[in-house]
Amino acid sequence: MLLIMPLEEKKTIPLINAAHKKNKTIMIVAGEASGDMHGANLVREMLKIDPALNFYGIGGNKLREEGVELLANASDMAVVGLTEVISKLGSILKIMGMMKRSLDERRPDLVILIDYPDFNIPLAKAAKKRGIKVFYYISPQVWAWRKGRIGQIKKTVDKMAVILPFEVDTYGQEGFAVNYVGHPLLDLVKLNYSKQESRKKFGLAENKITIGILPGSRLSEVRKLMPELLRAAEILTQRMPDVQFVLPLADTLEEIIITDIISGFNVKVKIISGHTYDVISCADLALVASGTATLETALLGVPMIIVYKISLLSYFIGRLFVHVKNIGLVNIIAGKTIVPELIQGDASGKRIAGEALAILTNGERKQEMIKELEAIRARLGEAGAAIRAAQIACGMI
Repeated sequence: MLLIMPLEEKKTIPLINAAHKKNKTIMIVAGEASGDMHGANLVREMLKIDPALNFYGIGGNKLREEGVELLANASDMAVVGLTEVISKLGSILKIMGMMKRSLDERRPDLVILIDYPDFNIPLAKAAKKRGIKVFYYISPQVWAWRKGRIGQIKKTVDKMAVILPFEVDTYGQEGFAVNYVGHPLLDLVKLNYSKQESRKKFGLAENKITIGILPGSRLSEVRKLMPELLRAAEILTQRMPDVQFVLPLADTLEEIIITDIISGFNVKVKIISGHTYDVISCADLALVASGTATLETALLGVPMIIVYKISLLSYFIGRLFVHVKNIGLVNIIAGKTIVPELIQGDASGKRIAGEALAILTNGERKQEMIKELEAIRARLGEAGAAIRAAQIACGMI
């Protein structure tokens, strides 16, 4: 069994007196919404250790709120699928060039990279070439596909902090010792209200069957998934008149884009900005785009259906390299299929609605799913991932 030492038993980094040291500069790169969230919490914990640290890099609103100087916004770089990258390749390469120049111009004392491997691994190589230390927080999914990247990571990354327990063995088999810090969502997924209080607060009927729609945080995936999710909602409305739909708006998306898509369908969806976890907890069932949101939904104990849809070419290319049975983090961590996954052609309105009805009308199946989801939390170790990662990072400066 893999154990995480309690925080009080670990060697801690003492608070640094800024008046007695030269200010340190740190580059941090988070190319997606989840990375922005986890990066912001890491920065906050690092500033508690050393308030004089200066951060710059790539991220979103959450990193900006923590005082990070953003040279580029993560929303301009977030894409799903191999072929989808082509449309943004020019701007991504331009941003890469800018970040490499900053390594020479600013000479950061540390580079912190968060997931986003196709951008971050080359950037790690550039930093290593310049003698700048690299800390990788949240590993790319090398256990799922392109395991050969471990060799590149081993050569260019000084320290790696992983958030899934089995990742330690994945890297260990290749001779790279990594630090398991636990999953950062354990600190973040918290509720302010009960399910009934949330429904009342958000203007939802307290006694209706409530279905959450989580189409993803990237515009490209939303455009592919939302029409099918809304077709499913139309079917469910016909089959279950006493149903309502709620959508927690990702802060990387504009509400007008979502409302414009919804306007083409005969269904009402309540869109709510902020309070994401309380909104999800309102639901009796969630329809969730594959990604971090599936794990967040699991930690809230809400039954779900995972949906995933990218371009046909991206899908077929991906299938050549992906070596895992499931794509949903929930199922991967569980080691078995505990929630349905509808991929590509199966992610149709008709199939989604059918799975939803099968869960909502089978109380025993629904309760079994909730029980399996509760076990996910126990598999993720202890809270305090950002604190542990901050201690490692500050120890490298």
